[in-house]
Amino acid sequence: MYQYDGYDQAFVAARAAEFREQVGRRLTGQLTEDEFKPLRLKNGLYLQLHAYMLRIAIPYGVLSSKQMRTLAHLAENYDRGYGHFTTRQNIQFNWTELRHVPDMLDLLAEAGMHAIQTSGNCIRNVTTDAFAGVAGDEEVDPRATCELLRQWSSAHPEFAFLPRKFKIAVIGANADRAAMKFHDIGLRAYPGENGLPRYDIWVGGGQGRTPRVAQLFEADVPFERLLPTLDAMLRVYNLHGRRDNKYKARIKILVAEMGLEAYRAEVYADMEGRDLSPFAEAAPEYERILAHFATLPLPEGEDVTISGDGAFGEWIDQNVTAHKVPGYAVVSVSLKARGAIPGDATGEEMRMIADLAERYSGGEIRVTHRQNLVLPSVRAADLEAVFEALVEAGLATGNIGLSSDIIACPGLDYCALATARSIPIAQALSERLRSREIRVRQEGRDASGPTLNISGCINACGHHHAANIGILGLNKAESESYQITLGGRADEGAAVGEILGPGFTAEEIPDVVERIIETWDAHRAEGESFAESYARLGKDVFKAAVYEEPVNVAA
Repeated sequence: MYQYDGYDQAFVAARAAEFREQVGRRLTGQLTEDEFKPLRLKNGLYLQLHAYMLRIAIPYGVLSSKQMRTLAHLAENYDRGYGHFTTRQNIQFNWTELRHVPDMLDLLAEAGMHAIQTSGNCIRNVTTDAFAGVAGDEEVDPRATCELLRQWSSAHPEFAFLPRKFKIAVIGANADRAAMKFHDIGLRAYPGENGLPRYDIWVGGGQGRTPRVAQLFEADVPFERLLPTLDAMLRVYNLHGRRDNKYKARIKILVAEMGLEAYRAEVYADMEGRDLSPFAEAAPEYERILAHFATLPLPEGEDVTISGDGAFGEWIDQNVTAHKVPGYAVVSVSLKARGAIPGDATGEEMRMIADLAERYSGGEIRVTHRQNLVLPSVRAADLEAVFEALVEAGLATGNIGLSSDIIACPGLDYCALATARSIPIAQALSERLRSREIRVRQEGRDASGPTLNISGCINACGHHHAANIGILGLNKAESESYQITLGGRADEGAAVGEILGPGFTAEEIPDVVERIIETWDAHRAEGESFAESYARLGKDVFKAAVYEEPVNVAA
């Protein structure tokens, strides 16, 4: 994995020291909250409903065991014993006290971590496939590109105050495991010449009030044109993006209003009128970065069949994925136990995962965009030992990719922007859906089901638009109402879900979701996914099943 060099370390330490002084001025009243706000946002600090929330960057979702232990320490000493892993492959601490934040940032800097550009109208944490570098279907390891983009975008003077926040994702396989087409810019990397990749560049994806699937900006872009093109794309957006209305400020709106062809023409014109020679430094820097990722330092593993019986077998079926190196496996650790809060992990759990990574996975951990963790390189012979340790820690739920593997934002329990709760809905649904999965398995049937995501407001931090079944919490006449969308997808066939109809109460949602799944079960063709069934059947079949009969509210 990539290690910060001296420049990185000095930069992060200096920013932490600068913010310590700014926090001191706020605590003594020399700065008002309005004056302090832009300073704290530059350092990932939000003021939420109950407390300050610190969002920590995990670049392209990669952590070392040491870094995970630092997060465990922060959870136990500066929060309420836990942290929340997000869809941006970051972690949030929701109960931080302002006076403690400088100490937290110093500890992060010592571990090669920071909270820079995790908030504000700038280029946010670059995300990627959590299986990067180890997936058998991968053509190019996207992590080196992600690190190059991190260096290019960090404290970029021209892009520090964009019209709105900006998100980039990179993948290196045909399978999209990073929701790439729901980003402002998405990159698909594949092999090019002289060891340098080529890219398809997508633009204008996003969720929120106006969800969009990204459009192909340009295909087959050679490496030497990647940074000049991205730089020009951001410059045009910075010049023309709306600043008078934050709801229309994202690049997806600009591309829609200008038209893709006009936007593309202006980007090319910007590139033609500038000296692009400084970008020539990108190739040697990429090669330097790639050296940190190019080889998997794995001792030869036994090429054994990965299988098991009972709970171990079920866990292997759902949570263990083939590795590109024979004799190894990729282990996903579900943070979606029955009744759990999606994405939450206690300090004790983080420390236990750090120990497992050190013992069985080269000291490396990944964070997924679905709010789970990954041990990327586990010897097949060690899988049973890993499973037993996870069972003891209560982290062996075998539901990766099943419906109970729910994405959920913190919602109205924490967020000042939320209009409804997400967490209680996710917990109730996980109980219901996990019971269904266990029952279906016992009957010898396929336990797979639709993806399910929950957002507590229209900003869609829970990615409800991109789920087969999306749930959006709204405030209707001072009551919480939950709107259902169907048919969304976050994979390579990305699609925005359609609104099913009028909303439901919190109490009705588990029965409604179960009825939707039962309707799919009754109409699906053999081996057909929910997305495929929905595309074939259309909305009306599900709408009739949900609305033409009274909803049976569970006791």
